[in-house]
Amino acid sequence: MRIAFVSFETGHHRDTETNQRFRTVCDLLAERGHDVHWYCAGFWAGEESTYEHDGITYHAVATGTDARSSFLVRLPFVLAAARPDVIHVGPQPPSQVVATTWGATMARAPLVLEWYGDGGIDNTRWTRLAAGRPDRIVTPSELVGTWVRELGADGDCIETIPNPIDCDRIRDVEPGAEVDVIYARRLDAGANLESLLLGLAELRDREWQATVVGDGPERAAYEQLTADLRIEDRVTFVGDLDLEDRIAAYRGAHVFAQTADHCVFPTEMLWALAAGCVGIVEYHANSSAHELVEGRDRGFRTTSEAELAEAILAAGDLEHRTYDEAFADYDRSAVADRYLERYRTLRDEHGVL
Repeated sequence: MRIAFVSFETGHHRDTETNQRFRTVCDLLAERGHDVHWYCAGFWAGEESTYEHDGITYHAVATGTDARSSFLVRLPFVLAAARPDVIHVGPQPPSQVVATTWGATMARAPLVLEWYGDGGIDNTRWTRLAAGRPDRIVTPSELVGTWVRELGADGDCIETIPNPIDCDRIRDVEPGAEVDVIYARRLDAGANLESLLLGLAELRDREWQATVVGDGPERAAYEQLTADLRIEDRVTFVGDLDLEDRIAAYRGAHVFAQTADHCVFPTEMLWALAAGCVGIVEYHANSSAHELVEGRDRGFRTTSEAELAEAILAAGDLEHRTYDEAFADYDRSAVADRYLERYRTLRDEHGVL
C-alpha cells in the first residue's frame, strides 16, 4: 500500500510528542513493507527533492520551515500527482489539514487525521475547520477524542489507537533490582511527583523502597522534599535511563505510580504495566492515564495522597509479575494491524480497489 503522510514539520525539525507519534506510525507501516512517503518541509542538506531514511521517503514540498505558504499552495497538487492509496495528515499547522483535504479529493484517496494533542488543542477557526475535514480522526486516548469532539468533529469518525510498545523486547530484558514503587517522567513543573512523595510519607512506618527515574529542572526540589519528609533514605533518584534499563527497572518493581497532571497518553506507564507492574494513577482532568487502569484488577485510580497511600498498601496483596500478557494488544504488531484495518475499511468505503 502506498501511504502519504503529511506534516510540515518532522522530528528532524522539532522533537515534539506529536512528531514522535507521527514518525512511529510511519515506522510501523514501513516495517510491514508498505510504501511510506512523508511530505514535509525539507530538512536535509543538498538540493535533492527527496531523502530516504529507515524505509521512509521524505519529500520536500517546501525548502524549509520559513516557506509555509509555499508548502500549503503546492501540497494539493503534489498529493494529486503522487496518487497514494491513503493520505495521513498531522494537525499542526491546522491549515495543512485543509490543504491536504483538497489533495485527497484530487487524488481520490481517503484522509486520516492523526491528532495527538500534546500541549492541548486550541479552539480556533482553523482547528474547527480541520476537525470537520477528514474521513477518520485518530487520537491516542479518549481524553483527546473528547477535546476533538468539542471542536465539532463527528464522534463517529474518531477512533482511539494507543502508542505502541514492544512486548518481545520486554520479555528479553532481565528484571532489575526489586523495589516496591517506581515513578518515571521528566522532572519538570508538570511532574507532580510531590503527590507520590506525600503518599509515601504517610507510609513511613512501613517497609518500602521507591525509585524515581528521570531528570529535569525540578529534580533538586523533589530531592529536598524527600529530605523534608524524612524519607530520603527510602527514595532513590537514578536520573535518565535508556529504554532497556527502564524496562529492567519496571520488571523489578511492584508498583508504577503515575501522578503527572497532564498526559495525553502514558506511554511510560504502559511499558511498566506490560512489564508486570501494578498501576496506580492519581486522577487529573487533563491526563488520560486512568484509562489504562480502569476495569483492571491490577490497577487503582486515586484522587488524593491518602488514597494513593492506601492503594500502595492494597497493591502489596497482588502477586509480583515481570510480564503481563493482558497488554499484548498494545504491541507494535497489533497497533500496526489497527491502522492497516482502518486504511482498508476507508478504501472500501471510497470504492477504491
